[in-house]
Amino acid sequence: MKKIILLPLLSLFLLFGCNSDDNSADTLLAAKELFNVDYGTNSEQTMDVYLPEGRDADTKVVVLVHGGSWVAGSKEDMSFMVPIIQQEFPDHAIININYRLAMWGMPALPMQIEDIARALSYVQDAGYNVSNDYAFIGVSAGAHLSMLYSYKFDTAHNVKAVVDIVGPADFTDVNYTTHPLYEESAVTLTGTANPAEEQIIELNPVSNITAQSPPTLSFYGGQDPLVPSTQGPRLEAALNDAGVVNEFNFYPDGGHADWDLATMQDVFGKTIAFMHTHFE
Repeated sequence: MKKIILLPLLSLFLLFGCNSDDNSADTLLAAKELFNVDYGTNSEQTMDVYLPEGRDADTKVVVLVHGGSWVAGSKEDMSFMVPIIQQEFPDHAIININYRLAMWGMPALPMQIEDIARALSYVQDAGYNVSNDYAFIGVSAGAHLSMLYSYKFDTAHNVKAVVDIVGPADFTDVNYTTHPLYEESAVTLTGTANPAEEQIIELNPVSNITAQSPPTLSFYGGQDPLVPSTQGPRLEAALNDAGVVNEFNFYPDGGHADWDLATMQDVFGKTIAFMHTHFE
């Protein structure tokens, strides 16, 4: 699958400059921007950390997770979102994470879920003086990882909201199992082109939704060549069946998030409203 690029938004926002390259624990509580913080020993286990002024133990954390078919992409693909979040939620911290990319002999799972957990643990142990209340914003493969972590692995229910932008949500969907890229995705995720049913359940966001799953906002395109358009309705139905607050948005003429400017403005308007409601 191709790397997701949200080019229309890049003309809307200017990136903020770096205030500091000091990756040490913060004790002054001044606003800080820390780049390429190592949260593990692998060179891909890095993240950018944005800390607001005057933060305390109640400061919420927004987690950005990039796409790239689990084999490509980087945190730089999500950097354009940072000033938007800082403007709308100036009291929130932000982490924008890289994770180990899948390759032959190193499937994405559980490796990439482990990296998300490791990054969150680092944030709590680094002395940043923030809470363990999180909201995830993920795109494509990053949205899949965001949902899977939040629905299955966040047993403490620290994730309070999830924003899913064209994320694979249900690999049991016949429109996925017959998709030309299904076997490639299966190998990337599990190491085999024909995963067993138990393996699919383990990596399938909709299979792990419970009544305790966090509120979820989703966006899908009707002309997406990578993620079947049926994914959104299946996710919505599973969330509704579990009684989970959710909002599903569908753009009939939209592709794989390579949407026009008006659509992207709609996406961000709805994301901001959703976050104000569920992650203020």
